[in-house]
Amino acid sequence: MQPQIILLKEGTDSSQGIPQVVSNISACQAIADAVRTTLGPRGMDKLIVDGQGKAVISNDGATILKTLDVVHPAAKTLVDIAKSQDAEVGDGTTSVVLLAGEFLKQAKPYVEENVHPQVLVRAYRKAAVLCVQKIKEISVKIKKEDPKMTNDAAAHLKIEQRSLLEKCAATTLSSKLVAHQKEFFAKMVVEAVSLLDDLLPLNMIGVKKVTGGGLEDSRLIAGVAFKKTFSYAGFEMQPKKYVNPKIAMLNVELELKAEKDNAEIRVDNVEEYQSIVDAEWKILYDKLDKIHESGAKVVLSKLPIGDVATQYFADRDMFCAGRVADEDLRRTMKACGGSIQTSIQNLTEDVLGSCQNFEEIQVGGERYNIFTGCPQAKTCTLILRGGAEQFIEETERSLHDAIMIVRRAMKNDAVVAGGGAIEMELSKYLRDYSRTIAGKEQLLIAAIAKALEIIPRQLCENAGFDATNILNNLRQKHWSGCMWYGVDVMTEDIADNFVGCIWEPAVVKINALTAAAEAACLILSVDETIRNPKAGGEGGAPGMGRGRGRPM
Repeated sequence: MQPQIILLKEGTDSSQGIPQVVSNISACQAIADAVRTTLGPRGMDKLIVDGQGKAVISNDGATILKTLDVVHPAAKTLVDIAKSQDAEVGDGTTSVVLLAGEFLKQAKPYVEENVHPQVLVRAYRKAAVLCVQKIKEISVKIKKEDPKMTNDAAAHLKIEQRSLLEKCAATTLSSKLVAHQKEFFAKMVVEAVSLLDDLLPLNMIGVKKVTGGGLEDSRLIAGVAFKKTFSYAGFEMQPKKYVNPKIAMLNVELELKAEKDNAEIRVDNVEEYQSIVDAEWKILYDKLDKIHESGAKVVLSKLPIGDVATQYFADRDMFCAGRVADEDLRRTMKACGGSIQTSIQNLTEDVLGSCQNFEEIQVGGERYNIFTGCPQAKTCTLILRGGAEQFIEETERSLHDAIMIVRRAMKNDAVVAGGGAIEMELSKYLRDYSRTIAGKEQLLIAAIAKALEIIPRQLCENAGFDATNILNNLRQKHWSGCMWYGVDVMTEDIADNFVGCIWEPAVVKINALTAAAEAACLILSVDETIRNPKAGGEGGAPGMGRGRGRPM
């Protein structure tokens, strides 16, 4: 009899073979079920309470999956593709998880019947490539500006492009909490993105949240806005409004420091002590005089500005704000020009910023400093209003998705119809294709065609419609060549979603399909999971000593 060979540490959990693949598929389906009901304009929201008791209300697939603490190693793959979809295109996070879950569900019976996973993987990769080609082929291209155009034509095209971007943003927002105000926010988002430079950097759009008021009170500022910083006595005497001010941006402390160093100074008499104190005041006043002489009217500093400096500036009709957040200071520099100075020695004209108007205004219960009419304004700030804090946070997440979509639509000029239309067309295309090939691939590609129908089916189920009936109508329409027909949630019927302006950038769908197919292939090709035993045994968390390896 062969002696038993022990390779792995005692307590190592190892499972392999077909049951392992099936178990991974079931775990991924559980993840897909967690976000299934959030899809589409009639999707429900999830309320997730984390370990600290903080509640998050969201219907953004990526946010939900990030907040859930998923421990299953295969299911984490779906969390990762949702995150990558969120980072890459911003929208379609729920769709990508649903598609991956459905691809795996369709593969499950074949795995159980001993079809080799590599056969499935090959068919899935082929189908993904075919889908991407088909999307590129049928997507509608937007006309770009041409230097040869007349001014009228160019202006007309600009208006056309803008309305297209607004429709893309509105489509994204229609499935969010703010769907009732989607026209208002779609205009705001397009305006915000069009203020940026060619690279469209996301961090140049600042978002500030102020509780209170209604959603419609939210506003876009074509410049920089940040909350009033901590201020000392004398601040209220400073003017709060300037026209064409010069702005000094500093990384300098303007207050009398309490000595932190262990320096020892021995003094013999009071005069010597007094000279040390005077020297400190002189250093401070020298700095303040230099700032005043530079002609700056608004002084912003990343470090604190003390009470002496605040009063000094107030006496000279200057405005100051200390402890300004680094991000806000950088955005001010980008908008108003100039640069952030770490010393006061050379405050010349070229390092000072400028803007047309500076004022401090009241927004809800907060005071905000606002710079508008900036010469190099490649930045903007959204001030969001709303009732509950969670509601404003969800609004911010929704607008982030819309901003990403508008950026993508600006860079990639192809759109497709949403609402399940493109998925139904791809499903029809793959079904037709599967009939032209022989062997196992035929069944597998037909299975993917069926899996793609999950998007329109789920849209119907979330809205409470009869999914079977609507899908039959859709299949019949697509069969007769109406390729942009999809689910119309508003009328409980099917409609031409391209005419209905439910548009999405083609890149969203391409990314979602390739990511979902990749994830499905990855999970199908795993046939063994080996879990190491937890370090330090099961009892107590490891490393709970007093430090330096000593026991408690």
